Amino acid sequence: MNSRANSWSGHLAAAGAYAIFGFNIIFCKDIAQSGAVSPIVLFTLRAIGATALFWALSLFLPKERVSGRELLRIALASFLGLFVPQLTFLAAIGMTTSIDAAVLSSLTPVYTMCFAFLFLGEPITGKKVTGVAVSLLGVLLLIFNSVHDTGGPDRTRPLGVLLMALNGLSFAGYLGAFRPLISRHGVVTLMKWMFLFALLLSLPFSWGGLMRLDPAAVTPQVGWEIAFVIVFATFVAYFLIPLGQKRLRPTLVSMYSYLQPMIAAGVSIAIGMDAFTWQKALAALLVFGGVALVSRSRAASA
Repeated sequence: MNSRANSWSGHLAAAGAYAIFGFNIIFCKDIAQSGAVSPIVLFTLRAIGATALFWALSLFLPKERVSGRELLRIALASFLGLFVPQLTFLAAIGMTTSIDAAVLSSLTPVYTMCFAFLFLGEPITGKKVTGVAVSLLGVLLLIFNSVHDTGGPDRTRPLGVLLMALNGLSFAGYLGAFRPLISRHGVVTLMKWMFLFALLLSLPFSWGGLMRLDPAAVTPQVGWEIAFVIVFATFVAYFLIPLGQKRLRPTLVSMYSYLQPMIAAGVSIAIGMDAFTWQKALAALLVFGGVALVSRSRAASA
């Protein structure tokens, strides 16, 4: 695959993953408000599903040997890239309003740019800083020009802010520090071990909740939302993220996180909860313009 095709496949993988994450925010918020499944139990269900799917898929692929030393690195990558981000997000989504969660998560590319500089020596160029700033401006314009009245007692608590900040820092650290590890292994091999470690980490905290889980309390709608979260927002999205990481620099991969509030706004417009305005059109142009600027920055792609 030539470098241009390689780069485009990286862009498509990152965009696809974060588009799925955009719907994931909506569904996880609904699951949290239903009260049927606790955050740690939902995380464990995601880990069980993804572990089973990745290990099953690996049976049809050539065997890839992983040394004990590499397994330790993969375990650390699992802690920073799966366990902490997913658990903090699932816990925070019930403690923050949609607008505050979106604002806090929009800082992830800024964190990633700093971590990539520290761990990988990825240069912080003028184009990169400008691109991140332009896209961030677009996201904030979109957020503050969207309808946010939930019609309920939705509010942000300090713990929710702390958890969302930890979520962004942890995933940014994973993107910035583990690109060399990801480049050495196939996506399925990496993910089957990462999700297995994430599952083992979660079980001591979720076992009691799993045993008390009442399937009758899960409505059909919430059941379908949980299925989407497991299959698409976990298995499919985390298959795509490493593909993007292999082909693009960490800052550029993280820039696609700005698709999440755009997806949420698009869904709101589609179901009549919001309206399309010139401010939203300008916001979209700023977001994609910033991504294009970062992609043209030196060392933006592999």
